[in-house]
Amino acid sequence: MNNESMLKIAICDDEQPIRDYLKKLTEKCTDAQVHVFANGEELLSDPTVYDIILLDISLNRKPDSGKPNGMEVAKKIRETSDVIIIFVTALKEYVFEGYDVGAFHYLLKPVDEQKFMEVMDKAISQIKKEKNTQPLIIRMDGNYIKIPVNNIIYAENEARKIVLHTKNMKEETYSFYEKMEVLEQKLGDHFFRSHRGFLVNLQEVVRYDNANIELKNGDRVFLAKQKYNDFVTAYMNYLRKA
Repeated sequence: MNNESMLKIAICDDEQPIRDYLKKLTEKCTDAQVHVFANGEELLSDPTVYDIILLDISLNRKPDSGKPNGMEVAKKIRETSDVIIIFVTALKEYVFEGYDVGAFHYLLKPVDEQKFMEVMDKAISQIKKEKNTQPLIIRMDGNYIKIPVNNIIYAENEARKIVLHTKNMKEETYSFYEKMEVLEQKLGDHFFRSHRGFLVNLQEVVRYDNANIELKNGDRVFLAKQKYNDFVTAYMNYLRKA
């Protein structure tokens, strides 16, 4: 996974042993970029756009601390972002405050490793689902066009352009300048590069053999011999998660 597509996760807690423990658990369940913060001011001043924030809800609860507590940090984040916030707290009474800022979930200290893995897995699955529903924006004939990712059947190289085959009513195609490697990163893991000239939507696959993939619209695309095993693995993983 390259840096552009890698998940970015922030951990904010004023106790170093807990920060270290949460970082260890996070790195155990995902290869995301993990940034650690000792207080809310550091987190709020960081320009990084995060996918998930693990935030101590009881952060700086002392009135004379001079620093924002966890809830104040969350409210500030919510002014500009819908990032997934997972609260971490030692006190159950703070849990209900989390609903005011649309917290995804909460974890009680001491954090149970199995519970942590379950919550993170749900959060990551939601992020992937949201990314797969975001439209692809292309530039064609001087105009910008939004195309729902789930409407894309496959993409193919044609000269120096990419042609998108979609499942709109007229099975429209869209031709635009782009590198297939760049498009592959934009579309994510529901798509597979079956050949240097083809990128297929796994949800559109009907059947396959060691040389071709047949899609729901009846088209067949090449499956490179050296890609066969990787394709089978990717397709089986997709079916398990579908």
